[in-house]
Amino acid sequence: MATLNINGQSHTIDAPPDMPVLWALRDIVGLTGTKFGCGIAQCGACTVHLDGVAVRSCVLPIAAVGDKKITTIEAVGDTPAGKKVQAAWRHLDVVQCGYCQSGQVMQAASLLAQNPNPSDADIDAAMAGNICRCGTYNRIRAAVKQAAKEA
Repeated sequence: MATLNINGQSHTIDAPPDMPVLWALRDIVGLTGTKFGCGIAQCGACTVHLDGVAVRSCVLPIAAVGDKKITTIEAVGDTPAGKKVQAAWRHLDVVQCGYCQSGQVMQAASLLAQNPNPSDADIDAAMAGNICRCGTYNRIRAAVKQAAKEA
């Protein structure tokens, strides 16, 4: 048994301590916005926030979470950076197929929470681990820049 703080709510789950957070979120808690992409932390589709920092949930064991707060795509819009990023994503029509976009949004929101005025190099470095199979990278960078400009 483990108790996880997910999107501000406490969830007690019956799962082995080595189960990746991704599967606890999707299969036990029922939050399916976080996606499975590669299973080896290389594509970013599974990105969530752990105390505000972007992490790959496909390789993060439940036992490593402890008392830290997990935020998923379902609640990132409740944070100032997440709200700005989601608005910019909609305004610039970033999404094409959409599969990677929850991870992209989570990574961008974490970047802006830590660095509210990132340079192009900062954006490229932060977003480099998030793969978009449709190639919307130019729109992603434009949306991060627009979100950064919002007061």
